[in-house]
Amino acid sequence: MSRTNVKRMCHAALLAAMYLPLSLYAAVQVGRNVRISFGSLPVVIAALLFGPLDAAAVAMVGEFFKQLLTYGVTYTTALYLIPPALRGLVIGGAVLLLRQRGERLEERRTLCYAVCILAAVCTTVGNTLVNWLDSVLMGYYVPGLILGDFVWRLIVGMINAVVMSSLAISLVKVLRSRGADCTL
Repeated sequence: MSRTNVKRMCHAALLAAMYLPLSLYAAVQVGRNVRISFGSLPVVIAALLFGPLDAAAVAMVGEFFKQLLTYGVTYTTALYLIPPALRGLVIGGAVLLLRQRGERLEERRTLCYAVCILAAVCTTVGNTLVNWLDSVLMGYYVPGLILGDFVWRLIVGMINAVVMSSLAISLVKVLRSRGADCTL
């Protein structure tokens, strides 16, 4: 294994480890079903630095431990890993497309914000679908509970995406200047 791959794996592991405290303890509960947290920040950073697969891995590992500590292991635990991974896949996919053209997503700020907002919408829709499936499988489905806050969660998710993008753009610039850029 090359030194670059080891360095990249270590960076991804650190980002995955940061996911848990940022999503659990650096968060504000707004209403019953809406939560604003910094948990997506490590996923956005991983996507910008390393691409979709590393970002999805960071999201899934971090979310697994969040689910484990919050709810334990249930029949649907694996389903809850999918929405955060979508964020990494969407942003990382845009990173790959721009890398083919010799550009970096974080240097095209407007596009970066748009991609991060799209990723937040995908994540929110994914979470809603997983919540619906979980409620049907576990027998607690109530339409108002699952869909009642959907629009509010979309709006909050998009605002959160803008904030996380702003932070990630600055942090990625610093990380690249300090040698954290392990390009694909």
